[in-house]
Amino acid sequence: MGEFIIKMPDVGEGVAEAELVEWHVKPGDPVREDMVLAAVMTDKATVEIPSPVTGKVLWLGAEIGDTVAVKAPLVRIETAGEDGEPPADSVPEALAETVREEPVAVSTPPAAKAPAEPEKAAPRPAPAPREAEAARKPLASPAIRLRARESGVDLRQVIGTGPAGRITHEDLDLFIGRGAEPMPAQVGLTRKTTVEEIKIAGLRRRIAEKMSLSTSRIPHITYVEEVDVTALEELRATMNRDRKPDQPKLTILPFLMRALVRTVADQPGVNAIFDDHAGIVHRHAAVHIGIATQTPAGLTVPVVRHAEARGIWDCAAELNRLAEAARTGTATRDELIGSTITISSLGALGGIASTPVINHPEVAIVGVNKIAVRPVWDGSQFVPRKIMNLSSSFDHRVIDGWDAATFVQRLKTLLETPALIFVEG
Repeated sequence: MGEFIIKMPDVGEGVAEAELVEWHVKPGDPVREDMVLAAVMTDKATVEIPSPVTGKVLWLGAEIGDTVAVKAPLVRIETAGEDGEPPADSVPEALAETVREEPVAVSTPPAAKAPAEPEKAAPRPAPAPREAEAARKPLASPAIRLRARESGVDLRQVIGTGPAGRITHEDLDLFIGRGAEPMPAQVGLTRKTTVEEIKIAGLRRRIAEKMSLSTSRIPHITYVEEVDVTALEELRATMNRDRKPDQPKLTILPFLMRALVRTVADQPGVNAIFDDHAGIVHRHAAVHIGIATQTPAGLTVPVVRHAEARGIWDCAAELNRLAEAARTGTATRDELIGSTITISSLGALGGIASTPVINHPEVAIVGVNKIAVRPVWDGSQFVPRKIMNLSSSFDHRVIDGWDAATFVQRLKTLLETPALIFVEG
């Protein structure tokens, strides 16, 4: 028997450390060659670490959320080979130089020779009655068991409210207070005392850090304005009805993207990055629009590059492609960085108004709220119109309230008269 030590691999591109975001094994678990043991995250990618050997996990060198340096011991595996030496081809070629380590021999005292067993002895399953008895055995401390015996209480009749159903003193007191009568199998209202601890790690930690950075360093000003999108929705429905088979279905976002391009041409200060350390605002001619996208792992912001050079259908196609890549975790690092202004939309969950947080180091973010039919006075009567609010935040250090309002009012005009979005010049 021997031990095989797996160290944090060098994931390349000058990365000296990575954050451990997931364990797939625990001490005592059997592992096989090429089985994924853990996942680590750098600022560029998430990397899975496979096992180069077959054996049993003895020790894990970090907890989820820990930052682990390259070549630091990560996992120790007990191997069956002589001196723990794995087969020559057991280490994946891509990690051979970084994960494979010299095996550490484990000396064991000589033991009496056991009688030979059949070469292919089948494992003996545990007796089913014992398992059933263990499953029925109530969880309680020795002190509670003693109290129950002295009170003549069968703990199997007591419902435990502690962790994993453990019976507490309060549970026993409640049962005895009811006259030691069996409690009903199902209780409609029960006290819950469990506390779930969730460590903030991986993408969730990076989101937390980004939000903290943005709100601590950027004085936000948020401007909310309602927009009548009745005409825009009619145009969108017509274009979707007449679209070609290879064209994507249009949402409101491609129209907003094109309206942003037209608006920042008149107000370039909004399409900018603020380097507050150097005290320099970088105004970009290119319009790289970040689209806040909810994924199973958390919020990401894929970037539609050069929206100023894309038509409405091209914007929609690229938006769909990037959103799918973000949700499936296949978006590249270059597709998630470099935005100059961001759109945040929760669709039907958008609410009446919101206070979107600026995507640091940008200076503006446009929040899209839900569309609702509301009565609007047209001068002689109330008519039903489709109304949507825009909730937009700006960096008040470099954008004044007047400029913020002017920007949003220009967006409002374009969205309420959508033909203007397509007018050149």
